[in-house]
Amino acid sequence: MNGRQMDELAKEIRKEIALRRNLALEFSGSELDRELLELIEGITFEKAGSGSLSPLEIKGVVELVFNQMRRLDVIEPFINDREVTEIMINGPDRIFIEKNGEVQKTDVRFESRERLEDIIQVIVGKVNRSVNEAEPIVDARLEDGSRVNVVLPPVALNGPIVTIRKFPDKPMTIDDLIRFGSITEEAAEFLDKLVKSKYNIFICGGTGSGKTSFLNALSGLIPPDERIVTIEDSAELQLSSIENLVRLETRNANTEGKGEIKMKSLIKTSLRMRPERIIVGEVRGEEALDMLQAMNTGHDGSMSTGHANSTRDMLSRLETMVLTAAPLPLDAIRKQIASALDIIIFLSRLRDHSRRTMEISEVLDYKNGVIELNPLFLFEYEGEAPDGRVIGRLKRTGSSMKNLWKAQLRGITL
Repeated sequence: MNGRQMDELAKEIRKEIALRRNLALEFSGSELDRELLELIEGITFEKAGSGSLSPLEIKGVVELVFNQMRRLDVIEPFINDREVTEIMINGPDRIFIEKNGEVQKTDVRFESRERLEDIIQVIVGKVNRSVNEAEPIVDARLEDGSRVNVVLPPVALNGPIVTIRKFPDKPMTIDDLIRFGSITEEAAEFLDKLVKSKYNIFICGGTGSGKTSFLNALSGLIPPDERIVTIEDSAELQLSSIENLVRLETRNANTEGKGEIKMKSLIKTSLRMRPERIIVGEVRGEEALDMLQAMNTGHDGSMSTGHANSTRDMLSRLETMVLTAAPLPLDAIRKQIASALDIIIFLSRLRDHSRRTMEISEVLDYKNGVIELNPLFLFEYEGEAPDGRVIGRLKRTGSSMKNLWKAQLRGITL
């Protein structure tokens, strides 16, 4: 049975279910799931009575219909597959996944564009968000914390576009980063001391370089007795070790254009919550100014991330973000950045799909029109293995940390 035949059979079974009973009125929750599954199985076996379907095909049809009626249709198996880290839907019949670091096209498809649009409304509806032609772009999340981005026509030319970034069941730890080769034990030990010394840390890198995972790992090093406030567009951070934790999430405007809550407002609000540290998931615009001011006003140990192609590029991008918030002189902006940030970490995704830490640099003073950087660790490329794997290692430079007072204040030797 090919995919199109399976779609047609699934459609017949759904019609038969609609004729037999209205389950939604009789059952709810797990009862509905159990009753519906039994009904799907019974109808499928009736259809396969002539022996036209193999046991494996029957199982596939049952799962397909159940996922269509109670889950996320054809992408449900990918949602449940822990090895799949990204699902990319380019219209109803072009679905790609990232599995074990490699992007591959799948052979599954939605039965129609309308069916895909229905699934999109289910996703955004569960987090009280809406998306339509008037507001065709939305960020949301699934129940398991996976991040979802939706873009609808007319903005998306080849049909509804859905991108789902999945996250591991357990938060990434610093030991995981060492095991995956993203960082060395020496660098991890150094970062552990920096976090406990309450240095302000900024993580940057390109799309898919592992910024959120790295931020999760660093957050896991925070002493559990501190009060932490996290601020994100879509909640992704998993700080399971922190008891005194406040999680804030932005909100889009409603259909009337009201009710929007920006990250900038959340950062300002967080300052009144007596946080010991503020963790901003990602800065993209004017909220960068408020984040820097928070770091400069006694909230040491704060962390954030941003998109950039290098450490220097991140500093330039922060300048631009601050300028969107206030027309300040460049000198004043650069002094603010140099004063707020202590450490910048640059991550990259290499050609072998591995995610590596490329640079850990100390941010020094602003002098002669430039923010001075002190590289502490740099990735050294050593070659390529026969299987295409990049060989290299994050190595300590000859430079030592200049600003030691935060560590000294807490009795930590760097």
